[in-house]
Amino acid sequence: MYIDEVRDFALSLPDVEETTPFGPDVIVFKTKGKMFLLLPLNTEPLQFNVKCDPERAIQLRDQYPRTVLPGYHMNKQHWNTIVVNGTLSNENLLQCITDSYSLIQKGKKK
Repeated sequence: MYIDEVRDFALSLPDVEETTPFGPDVIVFKTKGKMFLLLPLNTEPLQFNVKCDPERAIQLRDQYPRTVLPGYHMNKQHWNTIVVNGTLSNENLLQCITDSYSLIQKGKKK
């Protein structure tokens, strides 16, 4: 999976805005005024941060210890960093983004 595929998928979700509040090297995708995906443009391999249910976050980290990490520079309980290293299928990667988006959609508007 490539950066443009992650970006295109995120923007295909309803009511998503693309911002760069942390500078030009990190794209932040928001819905309802809240972040659901952080996409750094300068990591090798590609990685991104997504919001996750705390219990599910721990399960994923245990199941994929080199691929799903506690969220880099984020609340480690609610965010995961996903490393695109071939361990998770593209479908699983997109599901992580969808799950993050859904968590924000369920919450209150900022």
